[in-house]
Amino acid sequence: MKLKDKVAVIAGGTKGIGLGIALEFVREGAKVVIGGTTDETGQAGVREIEAVGGEGLFVNCDVSSLADLDGMIERVVQRFGRVDIYVANAGINDANKTHFLDITPDQYDRIMGVNLRGMFFGGQRAARQMIRQGDGGVIINMSSVNAHLALDSQVVYTTSKGGIQQLTKVQAIALAPHNIKVNAMAPGPIETELMRRVGSDKQLMNTILSRTPQGRVGTPMECGRLAVFLASEDSDFIFGQSIYIDGGRGFQALPTPGYKTVTDEDYERLLSL
Repeated sequence: MKLKDKVAVIAGGTKGIGLGIALEFVREGAKVVIGGTTDETGQAGVREIEAVGGEGLFVNCDVSSLADLDGMIERVVQRFGRVDIYVANAGINDANKTHFLDITPDQYDRIMGVNLRGMFFGGQRAARQMIRQGDGGVIINMSSVNAHLALDSQVVYTTSKGGIQQLTKVQAIALAPHNIKVNAMAPGPIETELMRRVGSDKQLMNTILSRTPQGRVGTPMECGRLAVFLASEDSDFIFGQSIYIDGGRGFQALPTPGYKTVTDEDYERLLSL
């Protein structure tokens, strides 16, 4: 097992990519803490962790609140004694399809507060605990293929994800003397609740899949396997990088040659995931 007896904290870990990471960490021997803002979803996530034989804990945490971040790290240390891995996965995109000219300060502050500020200070709190422990650790930030796709319908979200990639590099340099490894994951289209919302527009779903050379969406489990790699010793010489897990979406600007429009059957399957 690559993560045997490690203690992993996943902010935004109660569903989707975060829960997929949690389950793969458990399969590799880690104890897992999942953070989120909905108790019902959090407890459901813990049950899934326990169902695969793992030990899990849910902590209600809004990453835009410094008090909540401090409280989450304190709970983890009280329960498990340490923090070895911190995955900053919490993110929102509730100004989707709002044009740049119409974004309000409240929309901007809310998205940046969770996606970038929350990631900055969550990583800071986790790193302080790792330094107190004295034997290093791992931080994995969740960026996105949208960090470099200029989508004017998601202007604040894409800006936050671009910032995460620079934050990852600076964190890696700042924390290298403490043996804390920092990298980021940058997913493309993945089977998540957000993807289902996007998929409610069949034309948009076709646009996304036509520009994804593999012709499908990825899975939370596939994201989990990448996270295991980044959290384990296998990736120890990878430094401050953003690793894309996107089926080629990030560099395919035009429809893939030979792409066939998604069938009604495949479309209904995507919406049911």
